[in-house]
Amino acid sequence: MSTSIDDLLSFAEEPAEEPGEARPARLRPVLRLLAVTAAIVVVVVVVLRAVGLQLSLWIIVAAVLAVLAVRRVTGALSPPPPPRTGARAPAGEEPGTWNWATRDALRAAINGWERPLDWCAGNRERFTERVLPRLGELADERLRQKHGITRESDPARARTLLGEPLWTFLGTPSRRPPSPRDLAAIVAELEKL
Repeated sequence: MSTSIDDLLSFAEEPAEEPGEARPARLRPVLRLLAVTAAIVVVVVVVLRAVGLQLSLWIIVAAVLAVLAVRRVTGALSPPPPPRTGARAPAGEEPGTWNWATRDALRAAINGWERPLDWCAGNRERFTERVLPRLGELADERLRQKHGITRESDPARARTLLGEPLWTFLGTPSRRPPSPRDLAAIVAELEKL
């Protein structure tokens, strides 16, 4: 048996389900809710009668349904459970935080800059090899996004847009790694592009 491309790309609706087939799947959660509500109401009524208090049955049922609804909503909004002991936490996560199952993208981005900057704090060669090319890539990307050029494609215009201090910093390796204040000024200039 062969199938043509027209057969693969054609759209045919699936036959509708029989009305009797979908009922048990939809009815099961409702029946469970009713059974749990009835059991809790019976227990509450027995306890209240044993203590000597009397309350309307409808108030008790409404209160039980409200508590079950709040429980369901808070269960859906709660964070995922912590990883099992022995399981390794994802990289970039700080111990003791609630976000156990996912990586924090901001923390990962900060670590992507923090580690190389710490590693090359007192070493000019490391800074020139690791951090300066990244800063140049950022500058090229900002120029490309905002102005449609890079430092290589149109050096004269890029030099004008970057400004002389930033152009010199990106093009000429410094004698020492810049201080945090200098780096903050460089980043501010890059953000102005």
